[in-house]
Amino acid sequence: MRICYRYESPIGPISYLWDGTLCSRIRLGATDERLNPAKDPVSEWLSAYFEHCELPLPPLAAPATPFQARLRDALMMIPSGEVRTYGELAGLLASAPRALGQSLGANPLPILIPCHRVVAADGIGGFSYGTEWKEKLLAFESCR
Repeated sequence: MRICYRYESPIGPISYLWDGTLCSRIRLGATDERLNPAKDPVSEWLSAYFEHCELPLPPLAAPATPFQARLRDALMMIPSGEVRTYGELAGLLASAPRALGQSLGANPLPILIPCHRVVAADGIGGFSYGTEWKEKLLAFESCR
């Protein structure tokens, strides 16, 4: 049974779906989910992330397509505190920057799969939860 939990981070509330086996969705800014009093792998990972520590990722739902699997792998190679442009990542994946941006926008696991680390060549670029969240995440990571 999937249950939606809330995690109170230092930059805003985060909710996630956890079924006891894997995490299938992260939402930023959600406020009406129940607070998770238990320690599950997702809340433990989020706690470590916001303490600038590293833990292995919790079990995650599989990517929906082979391209999303390649994109996930590429995103995981971008270190915390660093960014890549849409163009750089598109070149690495032999994709068009616009198509890459659409795939990034469909990422169901932001923060865990760090799509916020991809920026436009001339600015911050888009983010499915708004540029304010993207700016907060990038600012947080640059304080390491």
